[in-house]
Amino acid sequence: MARINDNYLKLKAGYLFPEIARRVNTFAQENPNANIIRLGIGDVTEPLPQACQDAMVKAIADMGDRNTFKGYGPEQGYNWLREKIAQHDFQSRGCDISADEIFISDGSKCDTGNILDIFGKNNKIAVTDPVYPVYVDTNVMAGHTGDANEKGEYEGLVYLPISAENDFIAQIPTQAVDLIYLCFPNNPTGAIATKEYLQSWVEYAKKHEAIILFDAAYEAFITDPSLPHSIYEIEGAKDCAIEFRSFSKNAGFTGTRCALTVVPKNLTGKASDGSEVELWKLWNRRQSTKFNGVSYIVQRGAEAVYSEEGQAQIAQLVKFYLENANIIREELTKAGLTVYGGVNAPYVWVKTPDGLSSWDFFDKLLHNVNVVGTPGSGFGAAGEGYFRLSAFNSRENVLEAMKRITTTMKFSS
Repeated sequence: MARINDNYLKLKAGYLFPEIARRVNTFAQENPNANIIRLGIGDVTEPLPQACQDAMVKAIADMGDRNTFKGYGPEQGYNWLREKIAQHDFQSRGCDISADEIFISDGSKCDTGNILDIFGKNNKIAVTDPVYPVYVDTNVMAGHTGDANEKGEYEGLVYLPISAENDFIAQIPTQAVDLIYLCFPNNPTGAIATKEYLQSWVEYAKKHEAIILFDAAYEAFITDPSLPHSIYEIEGAKDCAIEFRSFSKNAGFTGTRCALTVVPKNLTGKASDGSEVELWKLWNRRQSTKFNGVSYIVQRGAEAVYSEEGQAQIAQLVKFYLENANIIREELTKAGLTVYGGVNAPYVWVKTPDGLSSWDFFDKLLHNVNVVGTPGSGFGAAGEGYFRLSAFNSRENVLEAMKRITTTMKFSS
């Protein structure tokens, strides 16, 4: 009989978002007339920017002409897109990132999991708590952890708790670790990182020869000019960091699928014989072997993001979702709830009221006002007592959801 990967058996009962979907679907079946508003999963609602639409339509026409038809593209992505990304997203901010250090992919969620293919099993791994579940679960699947304890914490991971007490900014660990997951603007808390804070992590990583896995999927929502958009704005980061980015949230590509990972060519890891190995070569081999690249049509759509029209249109999209976040913050604050995030970030992190657990508050919102959010405990043990609301929805739905919560529900704390 075929043997399974037993590491999957260590995973908690269900990945967070499928469990939310299960509860919502059960409620919907029992209450077919309920008008459910989903502010849980971070999925966008607004159409693709017109510049991206036009570019993709033209690309489809290219695919219909023998003279411009494209078959297999480069696994790393077309150079015309990589050049635009390098110029607009990095070099314009003073980051010394070249086009050939950028790898185009179908999602940063995929890349943050797949990156583990190039790292060994004996690394000490640090994650914040709460944290985007993919970071933890993919390490469990890869066999990098032991079993989970009663709080859901996995043996072998170094958890860095974040809460209101430390402004949702993790302290630098006193022990040495090898891989560090950082996400700013943060999912789920909406916290942001200053240059000084990231500089301290870069110095720590260089001291301990660690690698920072920096998830910048929400960098487009940073409006404060003093805040860094990339880890590579920090001196020395090219020696110790891999960065992940996505077109999902700034350009509405959640259903279109396009992202990128930056692996600097000078970045190295250590082989079992003690020799240093270039991580760029390993990731390039991994992608060339396991990935056939993002479609020509989608990459042309992503390229249009960097046109003058595209830049103006995505700026409007980002502004729209940030306005949603501000509405959620203000209305929930008026209702007496304690809220965080939602500034320079599309997520609002809410302290659950009246001593309710995260899942109890989830059920209360769903059953009482038909609004869906995300229980904080689903992001880790330290997320218990908090709740995430997403600004990714229509203005009509955001206003209606806030009206239901503020007029129907009463909170004592």
